[in-house]
Amino acid sequence: MATDPRHPDAPEVRKGQAQPPLSRAEFSIRFQRRFYDPAFQAEREALGRIEEIAWQALQDSRKSPITRPAGPGFADPGYETSVEWLATCERLRAAEARQREPATASRVLLVNASARNDNTCPGEVSKTWRLAGLAKEVLQAQGLEADLLDLSELTSEYGREIHPCKGCASTAMPLCHWPCSCYPNHALGQSHDWMADIYERWVAAHGVILLAPTYWYQSPSPLKLMIDRLVCADGGNPDPSSTHGKKPEEAKAIEQKGWDYPKHLAGRVFGLVVHGDVAGIESQRRNLADWLNWMGLIEAGRQSQLDRYVGYCEPYWNSHQALDRDEAVQEEVRNVARAAAAAVGLLREGKLPQPDAKLTPPRMK
Repeated sequence: MATDPRHPDAPEVRKGQAQPPLSRAEFSIRFQRRFYDPAFQAEREALGRIEEIAWQALQDSRKSPITRPAGPGFADPGYETSVEWLATCERLRAAEARQREPATASRVLLVNASARNDNTCPGEVSKTWRLAGLAKEVLQAQGLEADLLDLSELTSEYGREIHPCKGCASTAMPLCHWPCSCYPNHALGQSHDWMADIYERWVAAHGVILLAPTYWYQSPSPLKLMIDRLVCADGGNPDPSSTHGKKPEEAKAIEQKGWDYPKHLAGRVFGLVVHGDVAGIESQRRNLADWLNWMGLIEAGRQSQLDRYVGYCEPYWNSHQALDRDEAVQEEVRNVARAAAAAVGLLREGKLPQPDAKLTPPRMK
């Protein structure tokens, strides 16, 4: 799509980064690698037939092999839309309706962001998981529903995957759909995508508490994957038919005319627990708080955000014992949960003030 010289600000789609198509031989190597275990060799001929089907799916770009018309309420009701995306969309709408129903129990999503799990290589639970358990006990004791999202399942459970964000928003915000429509991509073998379930759990919550260890001054990989895939919650387009899937020209034209960058998760409260053993906890806690504030979530008070060292500069082998001894940090984590619970209660009663709620930002992005 070339730029009209008379209109230098007209949408332009840049091309040239894509690599040459995968060869048939390389595809075979990558496909068969999944069946490296000799136990599969008895079915070599069957796997060869399945490989050929997968190859043809890649050649035909069958990202969403099962579709149906989007239906009423969409910009193009006749647009053939992934049935998987439509199902996720319906689940999110139902979760949003339940979340707004005054009679429902208050619900807090607890996110254990550690990648460590005793069902895989480390062979031991994480301290973050233990801290999440303390917060869960507090919430349940106060009558709230506590939904524990354990991101370590990405490292320890078969078929659990969060695929990376593709950066659609940087082409044009309307190209980033809510919920994300980039996955599943069956043509590329990206059939599993946990985010469809995770979106629903965020939408259903009245409050969120993130609990994260610090890995090399940063958030753990599972947490960062989830954060990036939540970009569609901040400005994402709830109508993929308006861009006819992933047509960048159409998305650019829509944003050029004006886009309101809807904040799909705004109005929920949040708390934070960040811990480490040497360095980096303050910067990670600030980064996470800034991100949640940006999405329109509401701080639950001063004691709802915690960064602490557990076993500062001590060896790793006895770090759980260090946590056992640190009763103060245990109580501080409980206070994060108490603050979040109190904020959720005030929010649902309409008593949690949002002084800037009616202000219109001059920079919408």
